[in-house]
Amino acid sequence: MKALSMRVLRILAVCGLTVLAACASTYRNHGYVPPESELENLVVGTDTRATVDDLIGPPSVSGMVGDGDYYYVRSRKRTYMMLRPKVIEREVVAISFNADDTIANIERFGLEDGKIVPITSRVTDSSVVKNGFLRQLLSNIGAISPVDAFDN
Repeated sequence: MKALSMRVLRILAVCGLTVLAACASTYRNHGYVPPESELENLVVGTDTRATVDDLIGPPSVSGMVGDGDYYYVRSRKRTYMMLRPKVIEREVVAISFNADDTIANIERFGLEDGKIVPITSRVTDSSVVKNGFLRQLLSNIGAISPVDAFDN
């Protein structure tokens, strides 16, 4: 009897440890930001876009207009059990360039510098929403001019 109770106790302990291990947080890293030691090698006003490409490498995100600025982005997310993943760390290095492709500025931003941007959609109201099919069809009869239809 005592051996059976010890066996059940061991099985319960293993199950309990398995459940605790399953509840551990998991972390995901995404993106790349060059370390400060590599950024110190860049000289503002002297180095060019080609120098940045050689020393650090081109970023995965760049400005939208022509040869825009460089943005290096790295984030870290934590997932705990079945909860929604939460961003716990984000870092952005922005390298802006002058018109002659020399470095104008190097800035570093963190998660605390970010702002939540509400996403809104602007939709043009359609006048056909409240009109039925026949009303739309009959309202177009007077809109066509015979002169426009037969003008060559």
